[in-house]
Amino acid sequence: MRFRHGILGMLALGALLAPPAQTSGRLVRVYGDVATADRVAVIVPGADITAETFDTGSHRPGGSARALLAEAADQSPGTRLAVVAWLGYDSPPTWSLKVMTDSSAGEGAQALRGMVTDLRRRTAAPIALLCHSYGSVVCAEAAASGLPIADLALVASPGVESPAATFSPARVWAGLGSDDWMRFVPKTKLGPLGFGQDPTDPAYGARLFDAGEAGHSDYFRPGSTSLRNLTRIALGHTEEVGRPPPGKTTTGP
Repeated sequence: MRFRHGILGMLALGALLAPPAQTSGRLVRVYGDVATADRVAVIVPGADITAETFDTGSHRPGGSARALLAEAADQSPGTRLAVVAWLGYDSPPTWSLKVMTDSSAGEGAQALRGMVTDLRRRTAAPIALLCHSYGSVVCAEAAASGLPIADLALVASPGVESPAATFSPARVWAGLGSDDWMRFVPKTKLGPLGFGQDPTDPAYGARLFDAGEAGHSDYFRPGSTSLRNLTRIALGHTEEVGRPPPGKTTTGP
């Protein structure tokens, strides 16, 4: 299956969407040609995303994918990057009990595993998962049982249960903007509530990247520090990824 650069293609994978996208609010689009790509990035969004809002701004999956491609073209015009904007699960509303538990993440993780496994059969290119907020919980659960990925970026995460070493040999990255309200959310797990460790805590073991002054919806904003570094992760330019400035607080208020 081939996708031309700039064309929004539905990723028709049997394991991906059940029930169908038009009845569940799920939607997956591919930007670029997966079959000929040098690198592939998968954007996994967090809460409050629907098929109707999929393309509304750079903080939504479609807009994030386009921003990532534009930044990649500036940084490395000779690199063929394909981006999968993946809403393959029922994203929970922000103001709901579901967003405080991993019930939606478990279902999403199973779907994400199926998609990445199928994607690997279609391309030999390294795959990076870029996972925002509640999407980081989905990605962590999916990758904990093993996924053929090169990089896992946990962005604005409410916490993850598995330590970074769990995902080896994938490189694990974590970033949190200085203006993101997520830094005030306790990173813990108490019974069914919460998600676990803060991946931006140095003790977690992730590679920290500089997310600048990003607010919770700003990580793929064109021109931002966070987008530049997420693009470098997607491109595999790991030595160019900016680290948080010395003394900068990555966790807590």
